[in-house]
Amino acid sequence: MPRVFVSIGSNIDPGQNVRGALKALERHFGPLLRSTVYESEPVGFEGSNFYNLVVGFDTGEAVAVVKATLAQIENDFGRTRDVGDDSRTLDLDLLLYGNLVRHNGNSDLPRSDIRSYAFVLRPLAELAPDMPHPETGQTFDQMWKEFHGSQLLWPVDLEEDP
Repeated sequence: MPRVFVSIGSNIDPGQNVRGALKALERHFGPLLRSTVYESEPVGFEGSNFYNLVVGFDTGEAVAVVKATLAQIENDFGRTRDVGDDSRTLDLDLLLYGNLVRHNGNSDLPRSDIRSYAFVLRPLAELAPDMPHPETGQTFDQMWKEFHGSQLLWPVDLEEDP
């Protein structure tokens, strides 16, 4: 059974939406490994700060089923997809599906965001420091130590968030 990693992000009622997403993911997929929740400024547009984290779980469901489930959870939280880089209630991105490497119109695995964004790489490295990236072979801990992005992240206590 492959281990799956999903990034979670929200900047509209982020505490409420992230907590709700965690409950929905756990109801569907079972127990979750969960990184620290990090707050950061948005990248590529002006808006409220984001809450981001990464979760991991094991599943026997196919990639297409996992992606469809993530999209349905986003929809349940009022996600709209016609606004491009803009504020969002909930963003659930499939980062890794075991060691699968697939780049086609329906899937980009591993997701390129891993290499591009601190708000994805840092929590992933926290959850799976010794796991190698399926394409580069470099561990996520090594990738984080060598990351050259300038985005600031700070931990948030999701339980303390109003």
